[in-house]
Amino acid sequence: MRFPQIALSAFLLLSFGAFVAAQSPGQSPAQAPAQSAPQAPEIPVVDGGLGSCSADFTVKDGSGKPLYDAKVHVILKYGFFSKRKTDLEVGTNSDGKARVTGLPTMPKKPLEFSIKSGTVITTVTDDPSNNCNATFDVTLTAH
Repeated sequence: MRFPQIALSAFLLLSFGAFVAAQSPGQSPAQAPAQSAPQAPEIPVVDGGLGSCSADFTVKDGSGKPLYDAKVHVILKYGFFSKRKTDLEVGTNSDGKARVTGLPTMPKKPLEFSIKSGTVITTVTDDPSNNCNATFDVTLTAH
């Protein structure tokens, strides 16, 4: 009758060891981000839901500083005779970055993005059928 007591003791010892190992520092995924370096601010994203293409924007002022909350705007036309449209707008983060996803892969006309901060506005054009994942570095300067 001594065998079941030894087996039970061994089971309890192994279970306790597994519990302690699971609780040891550095092993928990929840603790890993707290120990890593600070991350860059999240990039604001707006999704048009019409395809797999995207456009990334970095917006700066005339002195090269990132512009916070510069507005990136585009109108997506689609459907029969392009009668339907979706109006999209996203503001940049503190690094001057924003992303537009879900752009159509084969638009009938190139897409025109207007980028505005205060009273300064500029336009960039992209044809996703030629450049599906476009990247734009935009500088807004007052004239």
